[in-house]
Amino acid sequence: MSEADAPAPEHLVRWLVKLLDVKPGVAPDSYVGRRKRGGVGRVFGGQVIAQALAAAERTVLQDREAHSLHAYFLRGGSEDHEIEFAVARDLDGGSFSNRRVVASQQGRPILNLTASFHRREEGVSHQDEMPDVHPPEDLPSERELRLKYASEFAKDRQAAMLAPRPIELRPAEKRHWMGGEPGLPLANTWFRAVAPLPNDPRIHRAVLAYASDMTLLGTCTMPHGLSWARGNVMGVSLDHAVWFHDDVRADQWLLYATDSTWAGRGRGMNRGRIFTRDGRLVASTAQEGLIRVLDKPRS
Repeated sequence: MSEADAPAPEHLVRWLVKLLDVKPGVAPDSYVGRRKRGGVGRVFGGQVIAQALAAAERTVLQDREAHSLHAYFLRGGSEDHEIEFAVARDLDGGSFSNRRVVASQQGRPILNLTASFHRREEGVSHQDEMPDVHPPEDLPSERELRLKYASEFAKDRQAAMLAPRPIELRPAEKRHWMGGEPGLPLANTWFRAVAPLPNDPRIHRAVLAYASDMTLLGTCTMPHGLSWARGNVMGVSLDHAVWFHDDVRADQWLLYATDSTWAGRGRGMNRGRIFTRDGRLVASTAQEGLIRVLDKPRS
């Protein structure tokens, strides 16, 4: 797709908001997630997480905000089908609510998610400091970088790597697919929606949950010279957790600081912290993934 033929940012974000919303299903507390427009192959994990969160939120009082979610990926989802979500109301207490969600396609579970909701209250506070990195205005967009380094990509990954996205990423450091050398398992990436989002906190949490699956798993491959873009590794998310700490707008620049504490036995462990421009820590993430080195890299 040429730059002239690429959808306008407003259209990309409008499609993303619609994608991450869910439709009522036939049974009580059941919902249906739409297919990604033009999607091919495996469903992006962040999409399933965000849609499952949206389904859970539909069953919770408005004064209770999601403060954490924990998900297990059971099977790869297919872009050929919509996703069905069944919600179980496990708890509605004085301050907290808890929901379990099973995401399925064609009668087979692909993801289990538990989400907890908390009625806002005051308390003590402290937080980590934000890493000192270049501001996003001083960095090229990931799309610009992908176009520049397209020759580094495996041929079967080029279309996906170059497709326009509703989330803009600006990496603060050189990545393997840019010809970078193996290094420490640390990465900092600015991100935001490419156009303004509606003024609905649930939409911003959904978009943050969606984007939290970007760049995270790749952190554990950085010391080993591995990259999905180059086709020398196969990686699959096994589980994913998000803790929502504070109010956030996902259409303003956020810094995703990720690190990997361990890799071995075919798996890699990754952590993330998400900061606003003014240094507020608004979310934390964790993810373990399957990491298999390919003996014969894809061309």
